[in-house]
Amino acid sequence: MTSLGEFIQEQFHHVHPLTAETHHFQSAPGEPPCRLHLRLEPDGSGVLIVNATNVLHLNPTAAEFAYHMVKGSPPEKAARDIARRYRTSRATAQKDYIDFRDSLQTMITRPDLDPSDYMDFDRVAPHSQPLSAPLRLDCALTYRLPPGTQAEYAPTKRVERELTTSEWHTILDKAWAAGIPHVAFTGGEATLRDDLPTLIALARKIGLVTSLLSDGLKLSDLPYRHTLLQTGLDHLLFILQPDLPASWDALAALMPEDLYTTVHLTVTPQNAGQAGEILQRLAKLGVKSLSLSASDASVHELMHKLPGQVAGLGMTLRWDLPVPYSAENPVAHETVADQVASGAGKAWLYVEPDGDVLPAQGEADHILGNFLKDPWEKIHQNQL
Repeated sequence: MTSLGEFIQEQFHHVHPLTAETHHFQSAPGEPPCRLHLRLEPDGSGVLIVNATNVLHLNPTAAEFAYHMVKGSPPEKAARDIARRYRTSRATAQKDYIDFRDSLQTMITRPDLDPSDYMDFDRVAPHSQPLSAPLRLDCALTYRLPPGTQAEYAPTKRVERELTTSEWHTILDKAWAAGIPHVAFTGGEATLRDDLPTLIALARKIGLVTSLLSDGLKLSDLPYRHTLLQTGLDHLLFILQPDLPASWDALAALMPEDLYTTVHLTVTPQNAGQAGEILQRLAKLGVKSLSLSASDASVHELMHKLPGQVAGLGMTLRWDLPVPYSAENPVAHETVADQVASGAGKAWLYVEPDGDVLPAQGEADHILGNFLKDPWEKIHQNQL
């Protein structure tokens, strides 16, 4: 039996937030694909990443709703825990939890819905919220490139060695422990690493969302393509080489696969005149997601016109993805969308083949530490 003193203490106890950690949910085979990553912050607020695309910033109450949803709690249990923590009735807590759960499930199955309208969320400017850890880690596995690649596309060779499979495994574990939900494998050409399928499988097993940036040419080989698909790769950023027939052939082979693919096009003075035709050809292949960058300032005027053409063809532009090396740093040029620069070093970090951490690709003058050797706390402090 509860004493009067215990009852009074219970009525006025301080609300302690849930433990700060990262939780992961993945739908079962046969169900609509869904991956949720919930990062609970020390103050009780949360960041919910839906299918590695929508990022929702949650207050403590909504974060607890999301926690119970990720954990698969029955409404009765969720209501009991929430009512006790926030001093509300179980009936109200259960209704609010079910409303939140149902709305989020609808948003998952209807990615065209705007969370700020549909779920009554306050709109947050991209990358404006402070984060306890980045949302994505771009991992350059190698700076090697296929034979015949033009020299200007090669990255500056600053590192002396490539990490081993086990060393990258350590980095992936540390990334997950830090609360980073998404890793993108890049390069150079990441498919030149024989252990790429192993690394994707390891990341997936840990719970990370996995992306690959590649020229896609090796993926035109059916056995290799299916090997990568069997690892559970989530996203592909396909680097289109529009003047290379093999690049179009590889893309045509990839599009029917069950893999979310974004095509990246670097607009150059050489292909600018054919940009409209390239976009139409992509649309005919069924491409729905497109990333753009410019090779130099001479095509910036065209870059301002392309978004309208892209939208008219039913494609969506993505501006915050890792992009390939080009004659000039494409990250700087993608600021025509005024988004990329603000997220670099905050919403994402870049790891070189030797483990050194940079705010973004090409920022070699700002080494934040080494992800293999340094504790995350040191890297994060240098990031701030």
